[in-house]
Amino acid sequence: MTNLYRLADQRARRRIVSFDRRELSRLLNLYSPRVASGEWRDYAIDFRPGMAIFSIFRHAAEQPLFAIAKVPSGAQAGYMVYNGPRKLAHGESLDDVLAIFERKLRLLNG
Repeated sequence: MTNLYRLADQRARRRIVSFDRRELSRLLNLYSPRVASGEWRDYAIDFRPGMAIFSIFRHAAEQPLFAIAKVPSGAQAGYMVYNGPRKLAHGESLDDVLAIFERKLRLLNG
């Protein structure tokens, strides 16, 4: 008639993916100068099944300008940078994918 589910079993099946302290430090070091220049204004960190996402916003009420995702695959983590649905970069290290921001990506109004 009813099914009983143990929450501990469900949590064990879903592996929580998150950014570690070094990764968060690197992300915030990228974010801070852009906030100081007025280019970016807000960020959000989401934890979805199998991935963690650091989203960057121009305005809090808009869609994110960029999303940096951490998606583990096996023993290593993969990182991706998105601009909306477009994948801008992917790699095995966070520094590899964040190198795309060194090219001074800017949002173009058109």
